[in-house]
Amino acid sequence: MSSPDDVATTIDPVGRPLPVFPDPEPLASHGPARIIALCNQKGGVGKTTTTINLGAALAEYGRRVLIVDFDPQGAASVGLGVNPHELDKTVYTLLMERGAQVADVVRPSSVPGLDVIPANIDLSAAEVQLVGEVARESVLARALRAAEAEYDVILIDCQPSLGLLTVNALTAAHGVLIPLECEFFALRGVALLIETVEKVRDRLNPRLRIDGIVGTMHDPRTLHSKEVLARVLEAFGDQLLHTVIGRTVKFPDSSVAAEPITSYAPTHAGASAYRQLARELVARGDAA
Repeated sequence: MSSPDDVATTIDPVGRPLPVFPDPEPLASHGPARIIALCNQKGGVGKTTTTINLGAALAEYGRRVLIVDFDPQGAASVGLGVNPHELDKTVYTLLMERGAQVADVVRPSSVPGLDVIPANIDLSAAEVQLVGEVARESVLARALRAAEAEYDVILIDCQPSLGLLTVNALTAAHGVLIPLECEFFALRGVALLIETVEKVRDRLNPRLRIDGIVGTMHDPRTLHSKEVLARVLEAFGDQLLHTVIGRTVKFPDSSVAAEPITSYAPTHAGASAYRQLARELVARGDAA
């Protein structure tokens, strides 16, 4: 008779058989990057936490990763130990200054192989200033073109809205990863977000596709979390990834320490979950 632990290793949180996601093979060379926008117009769903820790996990597996902080709050920058408010050059510079290059604004993180393009409150002005630009939805795509050959994965941490900055991120991306808090109110906006993704795909970026929905802040002790995941599975099927990120105080603790959980608490279940997410995306062909 199998023990509960045996069952847990073979069944995901919604009751599907859990595949074994092997460690990714080492890469012989780097690039061209696959660009993934992490997007949800609802705030507080674990989007920045997922961006940082997924990026760190992919870097652990030998991938060269660039995180683009595309939120004026600059949380991804701060979470990687960069104080964007002390910088003269940020992603705003890359968007708005003619001739600005990625090399001018990129900063290394404490994680080998993981770099960040920081953002600060200046980025909030870009949304207004871009309105008058020619091909305003494609400014970020043009700015990142030169970086694609240098990295294996580029992760864009979007702000919690569906405005022009998010449309820029979707126009630049190959795929969209949707972090979804395991809570009913978080479900309400997913259909609207997917509708926006489809419009961008139809009108601006035919290559764009939804890589998946990843459940975050999951509490396995509550029926509520299980019901939310079951509803997502019913509505979106295999777009719901097997990996689910649990709720833990270690995530805010690692943010205060300005490092990913994979280095702050490398043996913690949260670190293991993000490594599994990295392996799952590679196995699905959504990351190098």
